[in-house]
Amino acid sequence: MNKVFQKFSVIIPILNESKNLEKLNFEISKYLKKISYEIIFIDDNSSDNTSSVIKKIQKHNKRVKYYLRKNNPDLSLSCILGFQKASFKNIVVMDGDLQHDPKYLIKMIKFYTKENLDFVIGARDFSKKSIQGLSLIRFIASKILINIFFLFVGKKTTDPMSGFFIFKKKFYKKNKNKLFAKGYKILSDLLYVNTGNLRIKDFIIKLNYRKKGKSKMNFIVLFNIIIFIGYNFLRKLT
Repeated sequence: MNKVFQKFSVIIPILNESKNLEKLNFEISKYLKKISYEIIFIDDNSSDNTSSVIKKIQKHNKRVKYYLRKNNPDLSLSCILGFQKASFKNIVVMDGDLQHDPKYLIKMIKFYTKENLDFVIGARDFSKKSIQGLSLIRFIASKILINIFFLFVGKKTTDPMSGFFIFKKKFYKKNKNKLFAKGYKILSDLLYVNTGNLRIKDFIIKLNYRKKGKSKMNFIVLFNIIIFIGYNFLRKLT
C-alpha cells in the first residue's frame, strides 16, 4: 500500500467553536476523502451548542468521534486525551477555528509520508514583519517565546508554538510521563521530551483570519506558557 494512504487520527481541541464545526468537518472530509482517517473532537466543556452540532455532524460522518472534558479548560490536556483515544499511529493536531486551513492537510500528509518524517510542522513564517491572522501583540509575543524555546531545545523547527502538526503517536507514548502536560503549546512539550535524531521538517502555511467565535489567547494562557518555559529551565539544570 502506498505510504500516502496510511491512517491518520485528526485531533481537534475545541472550546465554543460551534459556528465553525460544520464547515471544518466538510473541509477536512473533502481533502482527506482518499485516505483512511478519523476526526476526534475534544471539547473543553464548551458553553455553546458544540455538542449538539457535533451530534448532527456524526449522523452524516461516521468517522467523527466526540469526547467531553469537564475539568478546567486546558489545550494540552485536551490534545493528550485525543492522543489516548486515537485509533491510528499517525496523528494530526489542528485548531477548530478554521485559522488552520484544511487545504494544507493532504499536502502535509504527503510531505510527511514521502519524507518519512517523525514530525511535520505547519510553520508560520516569522521571518516576515507580520503574519496574516495574528495580531501584532500575538506576533511579537510568539517571536519572543520562540526564541526563548530555542535556548532550551535548539532549533528543531522555526515554529515550536504551532498548533498544526503531524507526528507519530509512538513519540507521545514513549515519553508521556515526562510531559509538562499543561497549557497552550503541546508541540513544544513533545519536542522537548523527545530528544535524539528525530526527522523533523517545517511546512510553511498561512493562517486564515478568524471569522467566527473568539480567540482563546489571553493572559492566563500566556502565563501558562511562561510557567512551561520556567519548568523546562529548571529541568535543564537538574
